[in-house]
Amino acid sequence: MVVRMRHNRSQVRQDRSHQALKERTLSVCSHCKALHLPHHMCLSCGWYNGRQVMDLEAEKAKRDRRLKEKRERIGVETGAEHQPAPVPAVETKDEKQPKEKARKARGAAAKRLKDESLSQSEIGSN
Repeated sequence: MVVRMRHNRSQVRQDRSHQALKERTLSVCSHCKALHLPHHMCLSCGWYNGRQVMDLEAEKAKRDRRLKEKRERIGVETGAEHQPAPVPAVETKDEKQPKEKARKARGAAAKRLKDESLSQSEIGSN
């Protein structure tokens, strides 16, 4: 089916005025006073409607145990324990080369560094 009449700007904008997102309403948990979505379990304590529906501490312990076993299994399969990567040494300002300084410099600073390097090369060649 084809639209027979074109909607002008005001009609389109009136239609879109109702498409704005609304702020989520939150309920207060009766057990721990944390905010949660209405008609949903509290994610901080596991209570809903005045009773505990999930033991979050037991679930967290179970998840931690499962992840620990998985890490151990991965270490056994690869044949070596996981070793952290070595941290690269950080260069100090004194160790950086003058060319790198000139490359990073911009504007008047770059011109000054270029002039300094040219004058030093002229002094060295004489």
